[in-house]
Amino acid sequence: MTQTPTAPATGTAPAPPPPTGRTRAVLRPLAIAACLPYISLKAAWIAGSHIGVPADSTLLDHRTAMLVANGASVLLDCTVVVLALLLTQAWGRRVPAWLLTVPMWVATGLLLPIMTGFPLQLLVKVSGGTTAGSGGDGRPFLDEWVYGVVYTGFIVQGLTLGALFVLYARDRWGHLWQGTLSDLPQSPTAPALRVVAVVASLLALVPGTVHLLWATGSTAGLNEPRIADRTSDFYALEAVYTVFTAVTVAGVLLLAHRRGALALRVPLALAWGGSGALGCWGGYLCIVALGPVDDIADRPTAGMQLTYAVQMLVGILVAALGAYFFAERAAATKPAGPSA
Repeated sequence: MTQTPTAPATGTAPAPPPPTGRTRAVLRPLAIAACLPYISLKAAWIAGSHIGVPADSTLLDHRTAMLVANGASVLLDCTVVVLALLLTQAWGRRVPAWLLTVPMWVATGLLLPIMTGFPLQLLVKVSGGTTAGSGGDGRPFLDEWVYGVVYTGFIVQGLTLGALFVLYARDRWGHLWQGTLSDLPQSPTAPALRVVAVVASLLALVPGTVHLLWATGSTAGLNEPRIADRTSDFYALEAVYTVFTAVTVAGVLLLAHRRGALALRVPLALAWGGSGALGCWGGYLCIVALGPVDDIADRPTAGMQLTYAVQMLVGILVAALGAYFFAERAAATKPAGPSA
């Protein structure tokens, strides 16, 4: 049913409060401090240090590739520092929406699977499961302590940066997700959006099914080194990818059909987090698949590459639908008159 937009049709919208407060003042330094261990380790490796890297690690086989990967990783984590400042400073309110939301979507997508997967892996380890940490030939990647330090830092980054973004987005765009699904006004583009949502959901069956099969023990589509290196960590991560696929489908279908008394922020959060996890990790795994290998058997199979590519496509498609939804919603609630 058609409802009147929650924002006023005329007049000047109230200015959002400044980004101050004790909560932000605590979260910002925590987010920045959580980046330091990872950045320090990567910088040390770039400088030639082997701290935390076993002497026979496969990471030392390709020095150039390692330098490029570590340099890119440092830049990504430095982005978290910039975002923490942007979300808590007055000048951050003047940043164009896309310039903030795109890196935040990427950060959310990269961090969420770690925030859920690493505790699950620890639980599996405590329960007696086997853990990862080596390549397909049995050679270790990193010392065990590195995973604890790095992933703990990532979890703190995700929690603090996520909280800061929620506070920021509530102040700047909170009116766009007020109400329930049934409160959303009718849209002339709704039929097209439903079609695209269904297409995205059908495409999601590909990575969703494959990850579910891998999580339950199937070796279909895996290369020989990956089959040999499967541990409880592997199964836990595949289960996490399966869940995020289901979360993405649920979020986009709820938004497309706009029925029920469910709070609008729920499907928006599902679509945001799920699409980020699928799109960003799918893209990352596609890039890794292009890296150098010593043995042709180590290269990902066509099935693995297809799964990662479709996963990335689904994430980007759902994110694009979300961007269009917010653009349409913002236009519908924009104040009329000179102040607009």
